[in-house]
Amino acid sequence: MVPLLLVLLLALILFGAGFALKILWWVAIAVLVLWLIGFVARPKGGSGRWYRW
Repeated sequence: MVPLLLVLLLALILFGAGFALKILWWVAIAVLVLWLIGFVARPKGGSGRWYRW
């Protein structure tokens, strides 16, 4: 009974980690797209950077 519970717990942890990593990949892609849009649509005057830092 204990080995079965350990296997189920391990499967649950791996599934949760995989799901979290998938969400992090989507967040990283969204940030990259926003950065590229800001890079293309930056103002012509000033320092040329669309972000403040």
